[in-house]
Amino acid sequence: MNQALAALALAALAICAGASHAEEIGEVDTVFKLIGPDHKIVVDAYDDPGVAGVTCYVSRAKTGGIKGGLGTAEDKAEASIACRQTGPISFPKPLRQQEEMFSERISLVFKKLRVVRMVDKTRNTLVYLTYSDRVIEGSPQNSVTAVPVDRATPIPLR
Repeated sequence: MNQALAALALAALAICAGASHAEEIGEVDTVFKLIGPDHKIVVDAYDDPGVAGVTCYVSRAKTGGIKGGLGTAEDKAEASIACRQTGPISFPKPLRQQEEMFSERISLVFKKLRVVRMVDKTRNTLVYLTYSDRVIEGSPQNSVTAVPVDRATPIPLR
């Protein structure tokens, strides 16, 4: 039993190690809090793990105060995304028509910020959507951006 749990833990670590992670670009304070950190807007960069040469910049609200300082606050379901070509675009392997690139927890347990990549084959364009979901009720608030790929580099699909 202990060996099975250890193997499961190692597998989870391996999955997390391969997952895309955010690089913090900057932040601005939006509301002063006397106790705990201020409310803020943070901007993070995510390199697309399936497409070399594309980076997505996601801005989102981060709750401060006592709960924010303790990590128990639930951040607002508001985010914006801008993805850009930051180098030569290439595809290490074929892409799925639609797949989640990365997600980040924005509450202690129930809420996640997600970024999904979709392929617009007709226009040879990568479309990125960010939204948040919750176990019981998600939010319709979302943001979308697109990165056109040169026609000389067709997007390979699985």
